[in-house]
Amino acid sequence: MTTLLDFSDTGILDIFVDEPMVQMREMTIGAEAPSGPGLLKGGELAATFSFLRPNDLVWNYVVGNYLKGETPPPFDLLYWNSDSTNLPGPMYCWYLRHLYLQNELRIPGRLTTCGESVDVGAIKAPFYLYASREDHIVPWDAAYRSTQMIKGKKRFVMGASGHIAGVINPPAKGKRHYWTHDRLVESAQGWLDAAREHPGSWWTDWSDWLASHAGKKVAAPKSPGNRQHKPIEPAPGRYVKEKA
Repeated sequence: MTTLLDFSDTGILDIFVDEPMVQMREMTIGAEAPSGPGLLKGGELAATFSFLRPNDLVWNYVVGNYLKGETPPPFDLLYWNSDSTNLPGPMYCWYLRHLYLQNELRIPGRLTTCGESVDVGAIKAPFYLYASREDHIVPWDAAYRSTQMIKGKKRFVMGASGHIAGVINPPAKGKRHYWTHDRLVESAQGWLDAAREHPGSWWTDWSDWLASHAGKKVAAPKSPGNRQHKPIEPAPGRYVKEKA
């Protein structure tokens, strides 16, 4: 969902990823950094994504909150989005160099992880691929390129809105729309030109697809845990409140 496998077009994020920038990260938080491996702070990553849409996610609040003294209205998705996650520096540097900068995941066998070479085309499981049309982090046509890399049975669906709001779209709200087309041609625009537009949430299409791959229904347990695994505490649990 809103994920790249082929990184040949990463949209506006291209301005942040080049050889000098990746080297700088490797020397400050990477595995071989002189001061030792570090962390990419979640706040820094969140700020980078915000500045991809500065008018909506930065200056809008500078004007409204700072200049006008207005209290920001409650916004559940942005509240959730602000709960950013720290990333291990070596993992982040490896990801930047081998995927974003060198685009090696699209080459069968080029990458190795845990001693195994990676070839996404060898995966035989069925795929449901989702992209958001206004996504500024994963352009939808770049996400569509995944259909050319994987060989299993696959379905590609595009929803309206952006990286988060396009995905989190419960059907009960009756908001937005989505596009489907069974024939996955090579061109993303060619797929869209032939696609059918549907009103409402793409979740209903996803639900139908899941049902077609599911086994028999099993009744949900009436209470959490069992004799072997006792409930610890009410959700969401203390771990989500821990600070790194």
